[in-house]
Parts: sequence; structure tokens; C-alpha cells
Amino acid sequence: MSGFLRGFSKISAISFNSLKNANQVRNLSILPKATSVTPFTLNTRTNVQNLQPTDGLSAPRFASTKSAKELVEFLTEEILAEKKAQNIKTVPTAVDGFNVNLYGADVELVKQIDGEKIVVSFNVNHTVDADDENPDVDMGSSEKPDIAEMRSKPTFEVDIIKGKTTLSFTCSFMQGTPQEGEYNDVFGIDELCIFEGEWNEKVYAVAGDVLDGYLYDLLMNLLEEKGISNEFAEKLSDFSTAYEHASYIGLLENLSKFTTLGGK
Repeated sequence: MSGFLRGFSKISAISFNSLKNANQVRNLSILPKATSVTPFTLNTRTNVQNLQPTDGLSAPRFASTKSAKELVEFLTEEILAEKKAQNIKTVPTAVDGFNVNLYGADVELVKQIDGEKIVVSFNVNHTVDADDENPDVDMGSSEKPDIAEMRSKPTFEVDIIKGKTTLSFTCSFMQGTPQEGEYNDVFGIDELCIFEGEWNEKVYAVAGDVLDGYLYDLLMNLLEEKGISNEFAEKLSDFSTAYEHASYIGLLENLSKFTTLGGK
């Protein structure tokens, strides 16, 4: 609803470059339609630490125990393989007309239009899943099965702000394939509320699945007019997929550094 997904704290961001073995890497083939975004390297202008690729991927200077040494050796190979699999090493400054602000795992997309401020916010933690978790495998074939693509599809908040009043939507990506006669929407409205000033837990909210069907359609049309369309949702998923992947790589790099630190 207002600001960032309720209760998320802002944390320092991570590097956008990094990692897994070739047959284990998270298969990320994303941002195929980058015609509407301007790439840039992560830097402090977007509230993200400017962490360049480290060269500390060789064997650790020391590891106090056998388990620590084995962990660091595995991470070394994992990081190199994942970086090799990483197709996108920069993030855009804008996504479909929305300016990008990054705060660790939190992402905020903002634009001004006709005196309104539109804020789309989401968090990339725990948002990745395979498009096809159980690909068909022909046991009699010598060919390796295709690895399911890992995609980030976060729940996201859309705040339309006029003065001190905010119309807020909680939206999520649709699951499965639409049945015949159903709308082919990429995302849907989970919850709706409107409030003055800052959001708090006393604000009334209504679930999207109990709204009148015609009202629901009108609200989806309103979101589309504000730029929150199916195409935008796909680009949001592309961005989130790339950023989550980079965050995962950064976590592995930090784990490797932590394991090699000497205790006092």
C-alpha cells in the first residue's frame, strides 16, 4: 500500500555482478525486450552500493576448519559459474517510463503524471520459481532436458497519490494458464484500499475477489490508464528476475568473504 511493502526495512544493496556450476546455475534468460529501458551500472545515485566484481574468488587466504575450506571452495566455483550464466550485468534507470530506486531487496518504481504520483513497490525476496518445475524427461533420450527458467514474480503495491490521499492496490501475478472464456490478464488485484496520509493497520481494505465483477474490470482499466498494464507487469518481472539473480550472487560472495574472515 503506501511506501514500501508494509514492514520491509531498507537494507544496503548488493552487487549486480556474479555465479553455480553449468548444469546447476539458475537459468536466467531475461529482459528480451529492452528497447524501452536505458541501462546503467549500479551506483550510489540509485541508493545502491557501487560494488564492483571482486577478484577474491581464488582459494581463501585461510579457512579455520575443514568444513569452512570446503564451503569456500564450493562457493568459488559456484560464483564463477553463476556469473558466467548471468546475461544481464546492469539494471535500467527506468522501466516503461517509471524511474527506478533500489534499496537492498526493496525496489520502487516512480513516475509523475497529470498531477498524480504513481509508486510501484515490491521486494525481491522469496519471489523466484521455475516456470516449469517438472519438465517432461524422455528417459530413453540421450539429450539433456531443458532447464526450467527461473522467474521472479513478486507481489507488488501500486499507490496512486493525489495530494494527501492514496488509492492503493495490492497486485500479484496470475498462476497457471487461463481457461477458455477467462481474461488473459498477467496480474490481478488482491486488495484495494484508500487512505489519507500514511497507511496504518486500521485502514479498511477489501479483497479483490469479493469486488463486484464490473467494478473489478473498471479498476483494472484504471490501472492500465496509469501505465500498469500486462506489458508493464511482464517488464516488472523481467527487472525483478535480473535484480534477484544479482542479489543472490551478492549473497554468495558475502558468504564466501564471511567464511574466510579470521576470528579474534
